Amino acid sequence: MWNSINNLRLLSPSIPAIVKIILFFSTWIVVWLPAAIVLAIALKWHPPQPLGNKKLPLLASLYVIVPFILWATSWIENTSFVNWGWDWQPAVLMSLMRGLGLGIISLVILFGLQLTAGWLELKKSETSTETGEKINFWTLIFNPASLLTLLLGLWISATEELIFRGCLQTILQQDYSMLIAAAIASFIFAIAHLIWAAKETLPQLPGLWLMGMVLTLARIADNGSLGLAIGIHAAWIWGITTVDTEGAINPTGRAPEWITGIAAKPLAGAAGILLLLATATLLFLTQISVNQR
Repeated sequence: MWNSINNLRLLSPSIPAIVKIILFFSTWIVVWLPAAIVLAIALKWHPPQPLGNKKLPLLASLYVIVPFILWATSWIENTSFVNWGWDWQPAVLMSLMRGLGLGIISLVILFGLQLTAGWLELKKSETSTETGEKINFWTLIFNPASLLTLLLGLWISATEELIFRGCLQTILQQDYSMLIAAAIASFIFAIAHLIWAAKETLPQLPGLWLMGMVLTLARIADNGSLGLAIGIHAAWIWGITTVDTEGAINPTGRAPEWITGIAAKPLAGAAGILLLLATATLLFLTQISVNQR
């Protein structure tokens, strides 16, 4: 087996990028499959049943092996995580914090404008249904469950950014321009979400693809580092998951579903797409400003 891996390293420069990507995901799935089968049996889950709260253990088992797959890939490619935008310098942490801030602000604007327009409404507090008092939004965000979601969001975003905007983007750029590589990596990023909830994800595919492109732009704006992209991605996961899990914000029916989001999913609506475009514009202008200094 070691000889096969070593031969793969020697042949790597001559292997097409797309073939490398197929090998990457094939290896990942083959390594994960035994753990997935054991977990599925333990959780009494049988496809195509909805995953529900069984998704997290399966997702965790899939992502916990990622560092080993990526390390093997970096060895075969004769490169390092630094070349993929990942290192432990303080500047990366600062970029991550800026990304979190930008992501949170963008969600506040997204939901705030729709709440003001009357397209969305906060659900009533369970403790004050008689008075009709709305749920306390700050209590919703800053509580132990929400903070745990933030930590999970950071883990998921760091893993996905290292895979899609780091490893895949860099490998694809061996054969394609940056733009084409980003489009392909973003397409794979979007399609990969179908694994967990195909029916809910289908309307979100254009939004997920555009999200991948925006996060690629975030890496470019951050001089090749993944810090900014990880922060933005984590904030979006945190905010949208918290709101969705708690059912804190509901459509009022005053605007069509294609605007607010099909099945209450922001990425499946025009408002969510505009949020992504606005974020991309800000990142693009930031990059221009940095280049002019």
